Amino acid sequence: MRIDLHTHSTASDGTHRPADLVRLSAEAGLDVVALTDHDSMAGWTEASAAAADFEISVVPGIEISTTTSGAAVHLLGYLLDPSYPPLATELALILQGREGRLAVIVERLNLAGIDITEAEVRRQVGAAPAIGRPHVADVLVAKGVVADRNEAFATWLSWGRPGHVQRYATQTETMIRQVTESGGVAVIAHPFGRGTRQVVDMEGLARFRAAGLVGIEVDHQDHSAADRRTLTEMAQELGLVMTGSSDFHGAGKVDHELGCNLTAQHEYERLLDAAALHAAAAGREVTSVARP
Repeated sequence: MRIDLHTHSTASDGTHRPADLVRLSAEAGLDVVALTDHDSMAGWTEASAAAADFEISVVPGIEISTTTSGAAVHLLGYLLDPSYPPLATELALILQGREGRLAVIVERLNLAGIDITEAEVRRQVGAAPAIGRPHVADVLVAKGVVADRNEAFATWLSWGRPGHVQRYATQTETMIRQVTESGGVAVIAHPFGRGTRQVVDMEGLARFRAAGLVGIEVDHQDHSAADRRTLTEMAQELGLVMTGSSDFHGAGKVDHELGCNLTAQHEYERLLDAAALHAAAAGREVTSVARP
């Protein structure tokens, strides 16, 4: 089986609707794809409906903004129950944080001499419930301020740049527990990518594992060959599932084509087994997804 467990649609900062993402995944030869939009499950229904038209299974997921020791840690949650009250409350706070920082980002960019308005960004966001910096980046690209999203982040939106604004994020261990208690499974996304590396060492992973962490994303475009070897060793020592994925965003992120990294079939089975155990412990019916 060809399995890609990390993709994004227009329900967050991807450039393809959920149904189109599913179609493209089937065309790319995938058997299983997880839809993991940022802090949003809005694309699940459309993606699941589209899966019936293709020979592909869709795993419902989400990429959740969390923080540890001041560093951002992105947590992939699969097969969770978004109605679980503690989880629902935290996700609502995270989305409010996304909404609330937009005006501040625009104000700071204006002060730096950039002609951009909140209305322009909201038109770019469309119906997506999760407003993100990539939406601001896309407006900057459209206005000719930068060439692409990478330049927008490097020049204006990343940490230390004029348009960077901190927002609310849940403590990582708290969110791992909430995903687990809701009947889902938690996997750390790109643990050696961006600013996450500084808090994802053996000690940190052991704490996360004690909180219920099931796996880490080993094969990712942000990881070098050496990173992947190190992460594999860490996962094996702690008994964590090892996933691989594209982190596909459509036109919003280059060199992240669907299926460029894959999750091994036996690791996918381990992930589903853990989800079944967590669902049973939470008193939930196990979500039906493709098994090898």
